[in-house]
Amino acid sequence: MVVPFPAGGPADLVARLLSLHLSEAWGQPMVIENRGGAGGNIGTAAVARAAPDGYTILLTTSGLMSNPSLYKDAGFHPVRDFAPVTVVGNSATIVVRHPSLEGVNTMRDIEALARKQKVDFATPGIGLAGHLAGELFRTMTKVDMQAIPFAGAAPAITAVLSGQVKLGFMAVPSTVPHVKSGKLFAIAVTSPKRLAVLPDVPTVAESGYPGFQVDNMYGVLAPRGTPPEAVRKLHDDIVRVVRAPEATKALEAATIDIVCNTPEEFADYIRSETTKWAQVVKASGAKVE
Repeated sequence: MVVPFPAGGPADLVARLLSLHLSEAWGQPMVIENRGGAGGNIGTAAVARAAPDGYTILLTTSGLMSNPSLYKDAGFHPVRDFAPVTVVGNSATIVVRHPSLEGVNTMRDIEALARKQKVDFATPGIGLAGHLAGELFRTMTKVDMQAIPFAGAAPAITAVLSGQVKLGFMAVPSTVPHVKSGKLFAIAVTSPKRLAVLPDVPTVAESGYPGFQVDNMYGVLAPRGTPPEAVRKLHDDIVRVVRAPEATKALEAATIDIVCNTPEEFADYIRSETTKWAQVVKASGAKVE
């Protein structure tokens, strides 16, 4: 299983949970390979070119659908190059600030500040949900904001914790502990409803931006041409282990909502999200050379 991001982030967490339980179910080890770089493009393109035999699969995030619009050559096409297996789950992005950024407590405050000066925001990487959420907000409000991408969730959080970048659009699983400890202030979440783990933190939509929603997907795909029976077995086994009480508890603890849709539903999701983010990228002007 290729994870196109560094170890320690939410995608890696999901992959290692799957690896543990699938290894037990199959009676043979599943090897996790972290192939980070280029916002997830390097590892993703490697799987697109892999033999379609069911023995090399990808665990990736929403950048799968946005990177082809952000990069001149992402090295893959999300619709043409993969056989979707299932979306394991979704998590939200959380907007946080360093305690020193006083007076910025709501999304309206961010908008007001960005109308007076350029506002930098940290993200775990180009094309990831945090980056996309920031670009969507910038597009909706037409304010001056600049994404500062880092090589993964851990360095992005470190940058906001240290005050190097005072505002962050971050993955929820790795950020919640710092919010609960008081080291970061939570402004809003990008999910359609409030999170059980942070019930007092409003959604962006209810903060005055109706319709705003950005999911951070964790999905499994195989190379295009993988036999349908192999895709079906992967789907059935992954859904079985994810639905098991131990795995469900672990994912819910990481604030990941379980989805486990069908390959056909995942394919429809990929098509619609690829179109959505192409429009956002075009409107925002965001590009990566």
